[in-house]
Amino acid sequence: MSSALMIQGTGSDVGKSLLVAGLARAFVNRGLKVLPFKPQNMSNNAAVTVEGGEVGRAQALQARAARTPLINDMNPILLKPQTDIGSQVIVQGQVLGNATAKEYQPLKLQLMPKVLESFNRLKSAADLVIIEGAGSPAEVNLRKNDIANMGFAEAADVPVILAGDIDRGGVIAQLVGTYDLLSPSEKQRTKGYIVNKFRGDVSLFDGGLKIISQKTGGHNFGVLPFFKDAYKLPPEDAFSIQSQLNTSAQIKIAVPVLSRIANYDDFDPLIAEPSVNVHFIKAGSPLPTGMDLIILPGSKATLSDMEFIRAQGWDIDIKSHVRQGGSLIGICGGYQMLGTKLYDPEGFEGDMRETNGLGLLDFTTVLTGSKKLLEERGIETLNQTTVSGYHMHLGKCDGPALERPFMHLSSGPDGVLSEDRKVMGTYLHGLFANDKFRQELLHRFSANIDLSEAFEHRIETTLDQLAQHMESYLDLDRMLEVARYAK
Repeated sequence: MSSALMIQGTGSDVGKSLLVAGLARAFVNRGLKVLPFKPQNMSNNAAVTVEGGEVGRAQALQARAARTPLINDMNPILLKPQTDIGSQVIVQGQVLGNATAKEYQPLKLQLMPKVLESFNRLKSAADLVIIEGAGSPAEVNLRKNDIANMGFAEAADVPVILAGDIDRGGVIAQLVGTYDLLSPSEKQRTKGYIVNKFRGDVSLFDGGLKIISQKTGGHNFGVLPFFKDAYKLPPEDAFSIQSQLNTSAQIKIAVPVLSRIANYDDFDPLIAEPSVNVHFIKAGSPLPTGMDLIILPGSKATLSDMEFIRAQGWDIDIKSHVRQGGSLIGICGGYQMLGTKLYDPEGFEGDMRETNGLGLLDFTTVLTGSKKLLEERGIETLNQTTVSGYHMHLGKCDGPALERPFMHLSSGPDGVLSEDRKVMGTYLHGLFANDKFRQELLHRFSANIDLSEAFEHRIETTLDQLAQHMESYLDLDRMLEVARYAK
């Protein structure tokens, strides 16, 4: 009989995504077929599914942890925040449209059947479905038509475990307060709790555990010590972006953090390099001088973020960097910004219909047509190395600069490469995860550097370590007993 278990949190960033990933790998290692599921996600960090749809990047990591292909049903509702128009609503991998926060509230009632349809398909194909909530069920002002937490749990009749984050403080209040705000039926399906991110001597918290169990009546599924290698796995949320503090690094890279930055996990392989310091520059600070490379990231609102770059004065910093012989790479929206003009005639991103680009390369971009979502393979022209990744973009570039493509991919030429080979643009996400390309790129700036282990291998190793971490500290046997409660 198939089973299901939902991990809900006392708030955002308490570790739900990582808990689901670790549990998925732990139960797969026990011989179960596990599928991850998140009813609703809000993130501009998305991944391409095997069907050519898009879901939250966290579900891609969880699917990888479960050793299973990523499919649309794993995240049936994805909200991608945009400027002015609220969020783009993705349903079962495909764009439904745009909605403001106010418009979205009544829409959720219409989306619940799709959520349950996806969940039931997964449940029929797995021994265990591990479900991740969103935010917190304590936000009872948003309980009506909820599809992300208890609204879904009640509709699907699945058991819930609450996770609290002791690292941020107040975990007793987090767990007890959340439980206290639940309805009687919601309390009944909440089977217990996990205290996450603990540091120090666990025995010193025995009194706290006793209070939580007394106040909630729930089972203590474990106190999970802080997993020190969590940084080796891709973060889900943009507010997790932090500059890498590596004062001994030989290579310095700057990344401006755009207001609608997207697919920022592109930079994880660079962050993992011991000889590289990745500086994420946030609003209010200039781009530092003396950088070897500036990378313009993807954006969910490219025209608005081009204006954001100008408002910060970063356009001046970027052009100065290029004039002084510095290298520059634009990824997806960042690639589109390298040209002379950006047009949005149909208002996909909002009210702005056009804006000037950086003017570093002679081409224009028009946002029109359907979104391009597919996995890609091919050859890059800088060093002739084989690369793979994925496309997730709207728009078409045109102009003389495209006569020098940066990539020759399975779908055709991609991107641009300047005549001096120092300014590059591409739509290909996941570029830096290609070990050979990354090594050749970094060797342009320093020939004598130590390069890290294969990036993909590092993720696999870390997931196995995370699974063992959970086997050691969580009551996984009791979790399986609770999961079999699900109909």
